[in-house]
Amino acid sequence: MRAREPDIEGFIARDGVKVGYEVFGSGDPAVVFTPVDAIVDSRMWKAQVPYLAQRHRVVTIDPRGNGRSDRPQDPAAYGDDHYVEDTIAVMDAVGIQRAVLIGLCSSSWTALLTAARHPDRVLGIASVATHAPLLTDPHPWRVAHSFDTEYESYEGWRKDNRHYWRQDWPDFADFFFHELLVEPHSTKQLEDCIGWALQTDGETMIHHDGGASAVGSRADTEEILRQVRCPVLAIHGEADVCQPPTRSERVVELTGGELLTLAGAGHLPHAREPVVVNLAIRDFLRQFEPPPQPRRWSRPQVRPKRLLFLSSPIGLGHSRRDLAIADELTRIHPGLEIDWLAQAPLTRLLERRGDRIHPASSALASEVAHIDAECAEHDLHAFQAIRRMDEIMVNNFMVFAEAVEETAYDAWVGDEAWELDYFLHENPELKRSPYVWLTDFVGWLPMPDGGAHEAALTADYNAEMVEQIARLPALRDRALFVGSPEDVVPDGLGPDLPGIREWTQEHFDFVGYVMGYDPREVADREQLRADLGWQEDETVCVVSVGGSGVGRDLLLRAIAAHPYAADQVPGLRTVVVAGPRIDPASLPSAPGVEVHGFVPDLYRLLAAADVAVVQGGLTTTMELAAQRTPFVYVPLRHHFEQNFHVRHRLQRYGAGRCLEFDDAQPEQLAHVLVEELRRGPSTSRPVETDGARRAAERIAELI
Repeated sequence: MRAREPDIEGFIARDGVKVGYEVFGSGDPAVVFTPVDAIVDSRMWKAQVPYLAQRHRVVTIDPRGNGRSDRPQDPAAYGDDHYVEDTIAVMDAVGIQRAVLIGLCSSSWTALLTAARHPDRVLGIASVATHAPLLTDPHPWRVAHSFDTEYESYEGWRKDNRHYWRQDWPDFADFFFHELLVEPHSTKQLEDCIGWALQTDGETMIHHDGGASAVGSRADTEEILRQVRCPVLAIHGEADVCQPPTRSERVVELTGGELLTLAGAGHLPHAREPVVVNLAIRDFLRQFEPPPQPRRWSRPQVRPKRLLFLSSPIGLGHSRRDLAIADELTRIHPGLEIDWLAQAPLTRLLERRGDRIHPASSALASEVAHIDAECAEHDLHAFQAIRRMDEIMVNNFMVFAEAVEETAYDAWVGDEAWELDYFLHENPELKRSPYVWLTDFVGWLPMPDGGAHEAALTADYNAEMVEQIARLPALRDRALFVGSPEDVVPDGLGPDLPGIREWTQEHFDFVGYVMGYDPREVADREQLRADLGWQEDETVCVVSVGGSGVGRDLLLRAIAAHPYAADQVPGLRTVVVAGPRIDPASLPSAPGVEVHGFVPDLYRLLAAADVAVVQGGLTTTMELAAQRTPFVYVPLRHHFEQNFHVRHRLQRYGAGRCLEFDDAQPEQLAHVLVEELRRGPSTSRPVETDGARRAAERIAELI
C-alpha cells in the first residue's frame, strides 16, 4: 500500500507517445518531479511525495520507457528535448504555471535545461546526484569499457554495454543498483530499484540511451547552466559511483546555487537517506512560501510538563497498555500533559477518554490499512509487511519530526513506533528530548518456508539494529521490555550476531508484563457476568481477533464451529467480537451466535468467558492467561511474532492451546474448544500486574 494515493492520474501525448503523470495534494509552490531515467519510474520518489504533498501540489512524471508511459522503440522518441517538453506539457495539462522542479541524475539535467529554456515556468530547482553532460570528467570505471563493443565476457562495469543489455538485462539491473546503493543494509531499496528496472527491458533502454543530447561539448553545457537564473539546491553523496560529486560542485558554481554534500551517501540518497533529503527540500521550498505564522514560546518554568506518546496502531494491545502507562505517569506527575501522535484504533479510545490527540495525527499514513492490504486468508507475513511499509514509515517520521520541531516536550515515548526508533538512529541530530523505546519482542525471525533468502534478510535487519545501538548506545534514554528475561526467545539474531535473549538483557530494562486494565475491575466474575447479561450457569465462548481486518477468516471458522460445539455443550453461547476493522454485518448469523463490533473493554468479556478462541496476539492471549480462562489460539500464518515470540511466552506461562489454522476446520476447532472447556480453568503461572507502574516509574525519571 502507498503512503498516499494520487488525487489525479492522467496522461499527456506528444508525437504519438503517451506519458503518465500523477498529482498529489495542494498548495503553493507547486513541486514537479521531472521524468527520471527510464531505468526506473516515478515511484522512486515515494519517500518524498507524501511528505511534500502535505503542503504542496506535487506532480510526478513517468519517463518514456518505464512506469505508466509508453516504451517507444525508436531513439528519436527519446532525448533531452523530449523530456523537457514532456515536463512543460504535464504542467500545462494540470494547470501549473510555475513550479519548483526536482530531479535525480539525468532528470536533474532535465530540470536545469527546462529552467534555461523556460525561465518563466521554473521557480527553483532541487537537484539530487546531479548529471550535467560533459560538464566534468566521469568516474574512470564508467568509461573504461565501450558501450558498443561486443566482448567475450562481461564482468563489473563491462556489463554497462548494449550487447549485454540485450543478453541479460535483469543481471545488469542487479549489478547496477548494487553499485549505486553503497550504503549497507539497503536490501529494500535494492528490491525496489531492480523491480522498477524490470518494468522495462534492454532493447528499450538502448533506444532511450540513443536519444539526442541537447549539448555537444562542455562549453555548451556551461552556457546552458549560466542561463539558469532561479535558485538551485544541489544534493550529492560523496560516495556516488555514478555521478562524480564534482558535477554538482560545478553546477553550483555556474548557477550561484547551494550545495549539500552527504558524507558516506551514494547515488540514491533520496531513498537511503530520505529524512535528510526531505528536510533539505523542505527548507529550500520555504523561500517560495508565504512568511510563517508567528510562533509562541514559553519558558519551561511557566509551562506544564509535556510528553509525546507514539503508540503502534497495529493491534489494540499497544493502545491499552500505553493508556495504562499514561495513567500511571499522571499519578506520578500530576498535571503532566500527554499528547498522542496516534492513529485509529487508538484514537477511538483516546476520544472516548477525552485525551489529547496531537493535531499532526491527521497527517499520519495508515499503518493498519497497510497491514489489512497485506493480508490473505488468516495469513500475514509480518516481516515482509513491515518492510513494505517503508514509505509509510518515512512519512510518519517526517510528521513526528515537524511536530517536535514546533513543540518542546520533556520526553518522547515510542511503543513499537518503528519509524521513530529507526530514523532517530539514522538521524541522531534530530533528537531534542529524552527518548524511551518500548517493545514486547526483540529480533526479526524468518519463517521456515522463506528459505535462505528470508533468513538472510531478517539477519540483515537484526544486524542493522545491533549496529545502530552499538554506534549510539545513549540515544535511547530508556529501553523497556514488556516482560521478563525468560519471555525473550532463545534464538539467535543471525550468523555472527549475538543471541536474542543475551543481547536484550544487555540493552533493555525489564518491567514485567503490562496489563491494559486494573485486574481488580474483573475480580468479581459473578458480578461481571451479570453486568454483561450472561447467566451464571450458561457456557459462554468469546471469539476475538484483535484490531485488524486479517481475522475475518478465523471468525468465520468459529461461527461455523458453533453448531458442532453446541452439540456437546447444550445451550452454548458464542460471542463474536469483530473489532474495529471488520464490519459485523459482513459475518453470517447463526442460532446461539451473537456478533459485536468494536468493544473497547474487551478484557471484561475475556475475563467473564468460560472459554475463548483468539488469534496469537500477545495482549489478548496474556489477558486470558492472567484470568486463567481456557483458550485456543490460532496464530496467523507467516506472522513470526505470533508463531515464535508469543508462542514461546505462552508456553513459559503454561497458557492456552495452539492450533494451526490449517487444522482449525470447524469440526476440529469445536472438538479442541470443548476439550479446553472441559479441562477447566488454566493452572498457568501468575501474570505480573504491576508492569504499567514499573514502566511509568522508569519513564518518569526522565521528566
